[in-house]
Amino acid sequence: MAPYDTAVTADCFAQPRNTFNCLIGQLTDPAAGKLTHDHLEELLVEQGRELQRQLLQAHLDLRAQRERQAVSHARADGAGVVGADGVMRRRMEPGHHRLLATVFGTVTVTRCAWRAPGTANLYPADAALSLPGRRHSAGLARLAVAEAVRGSYDTAHTTITARCGPVIGKRQIEDLIVACAQDIDAFYDQQTPVPRTRGDLLVLSLDGKGIAMRPDALRPATRKAAARTKRAFRTRLAGGEKSARKRMATLGVVYDAEPAPRRPHDVIAVPGGRHGTRPPRPGPSAERKWMCGSVADDPDTVIGKVFDHAQARDPAGARPWVVMVDGARHQLDLINAQAARRGITIHIMIDFVHVLERLWTAAWSVHAPADPAAEDRVATWALALLAGRTHQVITDLEHHADTLPGHRRNGIDTTIGYLANNADHLRYDHALANGWPIATGVIEGACRHLIADRFNLAGARWGLPGAEAILKLRALNTNQDLDHYWAYHLRREHERTHDQHEYTLTA
Repeated sequence: MAPYDTAVTADCFAQPRNTFNCLIGQLTDPAAGKLTHDHLEELLVEQGRELQRQLLQAHLDLRAQRERQAVSHARADGAGVVGADGVMRRRMEPGHHRLLATVFGTVTVTRCAWRAPGTANLYPADAALSLPGRRHSAGLARLAVAEAVRGSYDTAHTTITARCGPVIGKRQIEDLIVACAQDIDAFYDQQTPVPRTRGDLLVLSLDGKGIAMRPDALRPATRKAAARTKRAFRTRLAGGEKSARKRMATLGVVYDAEPAPRRPHDVIAVPGGRHGTRPPRPGPSAERKWMCGSVADDPDTVIGKVFDHAQARDPAGARPWVVMVDGARHQLDLINAQAARRGITIHIMIDFVHVLERLWTAAWSVHAPADPAAEDRVATWALALLAGRTHQVITDLEHHADTLPGHRRNGIDTTIGYLANNADHLRYDHALANGWPIATGVIEGACRHLIADRFNLAGARWGLPGAEAILKLRALNTNQDLDHYWAYHLRREHERTHDQHEYTLTA
């Protein structure tokens, strides 16, 4: 192969070389000796970014020149390009341009187009560079993901502009985020988790959280309810009124845990407080947490994904499966249906913290507000539940309810019904003896972290594609899978953009 023309190479890099020499001249000038360090930083950031942009532009120009040289030799031999459509393209036009916005600024990519009548052009250089179908580079897309998943789009736009210059708009960031999240489901479908020993617990937990949506992104039932709502006031909600502007997102988490047996008083102190020096035994600790969520899919689909991931961790079903929920009846029905379809034995436990709140509701029916005796009464009921005496607690609540006037019975009657309806899922004595978790702290934390910290920003109203993309990317980031996913996503992007235009240079 003949060597490349070094004079051409030098000409391509003339501008960045001049910029570099100019920067050195500025730094060695006596006037620079009077600059403070912050001014020096600003100078180097601004000039350094422009130097990097010019270096990238020079390299792209050099590749364009080399491509023209190589194509000229190929055309002299009568070569053409055959695309994936089987059409031979023998006409070559140099000088086709496209813009590429990068983390250094916007550059121009010049390449040769192979053409034939009635068919799309082929650009072999685009595939060699793996250029995206859109204007923004992979590096800029990765930066947009990093900024948008942790703060508002306005903040992300401001940060990117400060670092890279005016290379992308706010709406373009939103569209870019949606495109970057499109391969997450496929990425997790091809993952194989590392198995654990059969004695380790496999814990699943599910919950829902509302996200404020734009009217067109609400589910049909919610949209109809919002249209039917007649508010008492024009400018605010009255007591008990709902805004009917939220769409429920379903979140799921799967994690491993070593059993940690406990006794009831390790969870709740006996009435009057703890005595002695023995510290309470800790509960099981979550390991290898994996989270997922969706605001677009229905709850059954998300629950199915959670079960799929759990089965990947325990294909033989040899480990104890513990499912932690908050007691929502529809959710329990979907979970039982999934387990039945798969032939899996699960142990459903209702979050003890939710039950504890019910006991406090009953206590305020019996006691006056701020009565210190209410705490000891709740502790007594809670310890009885933890010891497996659910029916005893129900009987005691019914006894107290019989002594109350009708207007004070609502809270205690509601608690009695809740405990009676969910007695099968309140076997805390069995759970503590086997070292299972009895609280949904992991999924509650996920609801706060994945949704509340990002989606509940003041004034935020979400469209469905953007909300779904941000939710999935935040879960991906929490799972610490973003680096692996990004490599997978870039491969899929290359396949979508370039493999359908695969070409062969032939005589």
